[in-house]
Amino acid sequence: MYISHNWLKEFIDFEYTPAELDNILTGLGIEVEHIVDYADKFKNFFIGEVLTKEKHPNADKLSLCTVDYGDGIKTIVCGGPNVAAGQKVVIAAVGAVVPNGGFLIEKRVVRKIASEGMICSKSELELGESPEGIWELAAGAVVGTPLVDYLKVNDVIYEIGITPNRSDCLSHLGIAREIAAYSRQDVKIPSADFT
Repeated sequence: MYISHNWLKEFIDFEYTPAELDNILTGLGIEVEHIVDYADKFKNFFIGEVLTKEKHPNADKLSLCTVDYGDGIKTIVCGGPNVAAGQKVVIAAVGAVVPNGGFLIEKRVVRKIASEGMICSKSELELGESPEGIWELAAGAVVGTPLVDYLKVNDVIYEIGITPNRSDCLSHLGIAREIAAYSRQDVKIPSADFT
């Protein structure tokens, strides 16, 4: 079962970090199997725009692109066959760790040209398949927006293993009740107006 940190906070006020909440839930007999912090997963990924695209002078299948993602104009060597000037794309800035593969983006020299980042495909971001190459975003995407905000996933997701005797914890409200009991707080039950 998956639980959203942000959604839990709609039921109960708490300031626990994900690691603290993991320890609390485990202490209560609720096993947290995995935690995904999307702000951390997509740290240093931004919406950018390809300003220019030229053939790489030292490689047949690479392009030399200038991009803007809110941190000045950067040069990126790109192997995506569908990259083009004017596209809105996802840029992995120096310091980003690509989710699919786990490699760190650094300023690197590619065929005698310095590359200051990476233009990403959906599959590299673990957001689906992208057989066409890089992920072209809608024209209205705002340059400089962090990817986590563009995707509206600025949240922490807990994967929880519920044992058969804990069916009371099969919802966000059930988990919130456990946290409330631990921290001696009240649960905020949303009102339901069916009129």
